[in-house]
Amino acid sequence: MGDIISIVGPTGCGKTTLINDIELFATKNTPSERTILINDEPVPEDFTFDPSKHPIALISQHTNFLSDLPVGDFLRIHAKVRGADNVDTIIEETLDFANQLTGESINRLTGMTELSGGQTRSLLIADAVIIGNSPIILLDEIENAGIHRTKALELLKKYDKIFVFVTHDSRIALLSDFRIIMKNGSMEKMIITGPEERRAAMELKKIDDVMLEFRRLIRAGEEITDEIFNSQIKNLAYSN
Repeated sequence: MGDIISIVGPTGCGKTTLINDIELFATKNTPSERTILINDEPVPEDFTFDPSKHPIALISQHTNFLSDLPVGDFLRIHAKVRGADNVDTIIEETLDFANQLTGESINRLTGMTELSGGQTRSLLIADAVIIGNSPIILLDEIENAGIHRTKALELLKKYDKIFVFVTHDSRIALLSDFRIIMKNGSMEKMIITGPEERRAAMELKKIDDVMLEFRRLIRAGEEITDEIFNSQIKNLAYSN
């Protein structure tokens, strides 16, 4: 518990298929014909058939809501279903978590179907971690949704859960405890993150922070002048 794992490899190598199989506890009943075991033992049936005992939450790339409930109502219903004691406090904690991941603030009154891709993924991650309290969280390419990657990893590390990222993002991979390399649908190799890779991740963070600042400026309607560009590059040089 507490580990962050990345699944990496080229497009089409089977990364998403793997986490889908894990979420379903596949028993040769999926296209891959893979079997998922826990500690080399078959998965208990109630894990599969009783939603309240299912230990996994999957945040996929594709999120569609059938109901346009306000965000606050959606979270309140889920918190009550989970038997939460202090519902309002948990809702506030969930929204605070989500708003640290996305640059677009989410409030209680926004309809679920009105959320952007980044807001949706941020909210679902926060909901799974805090309200759902699932011990295993699977996340499929969160870097494609405009989520603040560094902040996400910092926040997630505070929770004693297993996080599995499917990712093409070098920083997420290098900040994970280990990564699984996929090739042609199979798990080919596992690399444990060492000190040199940790140092490389910290250098990449500096570049990533500059890119995030440019994104913020562009979203805010700023023009990227030579002065602004050179200032950011100079800051990057000084940080090294």
